[in-house]
Amino acid sequence: MAGTGSCGALIGMACALHEHAGKTTGRTVPHGPTAGVATTAAHGAGVPLGFYVLVVLVGAGLVLSALAPVLRRRVPRAWWLLCGYPVAVVRLRWTWRKLTDLQNLSVAKRPALGLIGDLVVRGRSLRTVPPRLGWAKWRRGGLAVRVRLHPGQTPDMYLGSVEAMAHAWRVFAVRITSQERGFVTVTATAWDPLAAPQVPRAFATELLSAAVGQWEDGAAWVVSLRRVPHWLIVGATRSGKSTLLASLVSVWARQAVALVGIDLKGGMELSLFETRLSALATTRTEAADLLARLVEIALDRMALCRSVGARSIWELPDKGRPVPVIVLVDEVAELYLMATSADKGEVGQVSTALLRLAQLGAALGIHLIVAGQRVGSDLGTGVTALRAQLAGRVCHRVQDKGTAEMALGDLDKDALAAAQQITPEQAGVAVAFGEGGGWMRARSTLTTPEQARRVAEKYAHLTPGLDALGWAPHDAGVVEP
Repeated sequence: MAGTGSCGALIGMACALHEHAGKTTGRTVPHGPTAGVATTAAHGAGVPLGFYVLVVLVGAGLVLSALAPVLRRRVPRAWWLLCGYPVAVVRLRWTWRKLTDLQNLSVAKRPALGLIGDLVVRGRSLRTVPPRLGWAKWRRGGLAVRVRLHPGQTPDMYLGSVEAMAHAWRVFAVRITSQERGFVTVTATAWDPLAAPQVPRAFATELLSAAVGQWEDGAAWVVSLRRVPHWLIVGATRSGKSTLLASLVSVWARQAVALVGIDLKGGMELSLFETRLSALATTRTEAADLLARLVEIALDRMALCRSVGARSIWELPDKGRPVPVIVLVDEVAELYLMATSADKGEVGQVSTALLRLAQLGAALGIHLIVAGQRVGSDLGTGVTALRAQLAGRVCHRVQDKGTAEMALGDLDKDALAAAQQITPEQAGVAVAFGEGGGWMRARSTLTTPEQARRVAEKYAHLTPGLDALGWAPHDAGVVEP
């Protein structure tokens, strides 16, 4: 009995200590075999899991906020993925209703006309429905979101709101395109990718293609003569026109093609590449003779294709296919200017030859790259007729509106307006038409004349003579259909 009493006293003292600990911590300490388990659960239940998640998210947000300026300056794509894109999506969703309401893109649930007694009242409903907004898809350096149009709306109604959208979402620019009836795609660009255009180092190009810069959406700007056979390039002095020509020659000089130059500024521009040119004309008389020779070459190739039943030289076997010819024309206006009536015949000869090459050359492997500072309709109907055959258009900053209209006015009025906004500080920036037919801003990479000259000298051994570009009837046996 004494032992039992001692055990009872010890148990009583232990219980008293547990109760005292419970009072000290403000909790009731459970007794019995499950006391340790219950105590652990009580400690765990004191801090919910959501609290830790919140702390981690807040900490990550603070770290990203502190690093955002450095990331945006040094690694803009990483900044856009981690910070810029999520914030832009939030701004887009937060401002969409108010933005569309202020820009008159929302529609009212009720009709604009109401009847008060015998009086018809016209007004706007206070409760409007914004256009339905899709999910904002991430793009490299931007985002794209699909918007469903309200019945009666057209994409043109959204074009006037792009500036307001850019300000509301704090992005560089916004573009509106429509690839499907009833929908528009709103594309936002986070920063100006043309500030420092780059071409991928390992960018592989096919024959007659040249990667010369970057589109404003970040994609490589590729000029392909197989897809767009003839090009018109205009631009004022120091606008980037000569740099673009140098970039094109630097790429095409490495390929198995013939380059022919016409430069009526005494050859000051194209003479840098003379070692890689099969011929260079520096006067209008020389140009007329050279163009006449090129027309003969085109007719020879036409006879070659007809003899084997081919519709173009690209249907011929590689072994017997004639070498593609790229004709570079700088300062095309000089070919059409007439000082006296005696020049009229020579101008007509040049105009006719250029037009024939533009009409026939695509299938015969003869391509025109026509460039100039000023190209206007005042130069005559020959220039206008030639312009219609040059599907590729590149317009840098120009001094007169007529040149921009000649390059872009017949294709898209919005492109014309965009070209007129290019400033002198934006050398190399141009409005160009891509392969899909739509226009976009682009910028060529800087290629110095010295760099282009060294490339021309390095690949001078690839230069064929003019006599090797045609085809004589007695060579017909070399080519098999």
